[in-house]
Amino acid sequence: MLAAYFDCPGGPENLYVKKVMKPHPGEGEVLVKVAASALNRADLLQRRGKYPPPKGASDILGLEASGSVAGLGPGCKGRWKIGDAVMALLSGGGQAEYVTVPEGYLMPVPNDMTFIQAAAIPEAWLTAFQLLHFVGKIQKGERVLIHAGASGVGMAAVQLVRLAKAIPIVTAGTQEKLKATANAGAAAGFNYKNEDFSEKVLAFTQGSGVDIILDCVGGSYWEKNLNCLSTDGRWIIYGLLSGGEVHGDLLARLLSKRASIHTTLLRSRDKEASNGCQQSFTENVLPYFSGGTSPQLQPLVDSVYPLHEIAGAHRIMEDNKNIGKIVIEMPA
Repeated sequence: MLAAYFDCPGGPENLYVKKVMKPHPGEGEVLVKVAASALNRADLLQRRGKYPPPKGASDILGLEASGSVAGLGPGCKGRWKIGDAVMALLSGGGQAEYVTVPEGYLMPVPNDMTFIQAAAIPEAWLTAFQLLHFVGKIQKGERVLIHAGASGVGMAAVQLVRLAKAIPIVTAGTQEKLKATANAGAAAGFNYKNEDFSEKVLAFTQGSGVDIILDCVGGSYWEKNLNCLSTDGRWIIYGLLSGGEVHGDLLARLLSKRASIHTTLLRSRDKEASNGCQQSFTENVLPYFSGGTSPQLQPLVDSVYPLHEIAGAHRIMEDNKNIGKIVIEMPA
């Protein structure tokens, strides 16, 4: 089969399409013929040699995929049959023509949804759902500040905060991105490049601040985050785009607000925790993607690239040009 590959860590130019062995489903695994796989920041980090796959996982890029069931390994419990339209969060291997997935990790593709749209759901939406409900314990009426609001996770989080009857506030780097987040349901949005988001958030919340911060930026935002975090607020760090180094009296500031810091990475969570999150997501969120539901959730696809143009897709994400998800389409 064909798969996205790189021989040594480096830039997008190191990526190429390689012919590799097609995987065989093991005990309790399902073989999926991949139709599409979305790109994630983790793919960029892995390509640079900074985010290795977990032990035993495929070293092929791709943390999510959609497609159809092509084979069943021994011990499968009959939940899926050949030809079923499925999608999954993966520990790796999604950017290839086939991937094996534990049967419990598969989710049905929502009605009336294309494989391209479905590929934009698993990583971003499960991450946002985990951050908000399993880590942040979001409550009705709470205010949530979402950094990188126009990213895949950001756009999913805006809609999930609305679904939880809470108030989403975002930061983004362009007016175009802020407009997209507003269309997705953001109550307010601020351009971190030309305004102090902490001051704007405090003004918007009439001085009370936000209850939850979803932060994939890290070090450089710590002071502004604490400025606009409410008393007893939860600051959830799930990425370090600006690095992890902090200069200043972080702990004293944190203590003065009785605030808490939570950290998480979906890829490194144990299978039971991830599976519980996925089961809850399948039962409580997935139905809202189908036509006729209210409110209706929508994955946002920025652009679609064929597998042989994967280097171009990496460049777009590296330059922060995408609004929503970049999807890689597999050969038919």
